[in-house]
Amino acid sequence: MASVATYLNFKGNCEEAFGFYQEVFQSELAAPPMRFGDAPPDENMSPVPEEAKRQIMHVAMPILGGHQLMGSDVPPAMQHGFVVGTNVQVSLSPDTRAETDRLFAALGEGGEVKMPLHEQFWGDYFGLVTDRFGIHWMVGTAAKE
Repeated sequence: MASVATYLNFKGNCEEAFGFYQEVFQSELAAPPMRFGDAPPDENMSPVPEEAKRQIMHVAMPILGGHQLMGSDVPPAMQHGFVVGTNVQVSLSPDTRAETDRLFAALGEGGEVKMPLHEQFWGDYFGLVTDRFGIHWMVGTAAKE
């Protein structure tokens, strides 16, 4: 079955971010996080630095409508040019306005509302918010309740 996932990269706080997203989406991780220190040694690669061993190599969690949110930390040696949040937007389309309001408010906690939820010219109830980790979210529903 085909699926869509959004992959998020973090500068060392992936575990904290996914703990937050578990609360927001009232979901559980699909499996325990894989850490860089869990990878077997590879003679073709440099050893994992001690400070990166506990960082997240991969984590996944179902959020809405079968969508998977996935993430990883970017080890310090690979962060050249990395800017938190500028290369990802996640679009959420809940079934109800109540869930749209809940998700928007929860994601905005400690973050920044870029465009408050309101009726748009295309008919959706829609808004933009950046969460406290710098991730950009588009939240909207076609529900008219």
